[in-house]
Amino acid sequence: MRVVVIYKDYSDHAREVIDYLRDFERQTGKQLEVMDPESRTHEGFLQAYDIVEYPTIIAISDDGAVLHTWRGRPLPTINEVSYYA
Repeated sequence: MRVVVIYKDYSDHAREVIDYLRDFERQTGKQLEVMDPESRTHEGFLQAYDIVEYPTIIAISDDGAVLHTWRGRPLPTINEVSYYA
């Protein structure tokens, strides 16, 4: 299972997401995977999972199935996401 956080570095939500990632790691000891939607290397991933709103947090099973998606703000609680991480 993996959890991916997709957000734009230079945006109005970037600071909130960066703080969330830091708090998540501090509280759970786990790091979440981060993607920049403006990077061409992630274009296929974004299209495959129909991600067009940022920030988006997506939990994906080992076989690629979407388990849960959180779009936009407010960000989910750390407990909600840590279940999938």
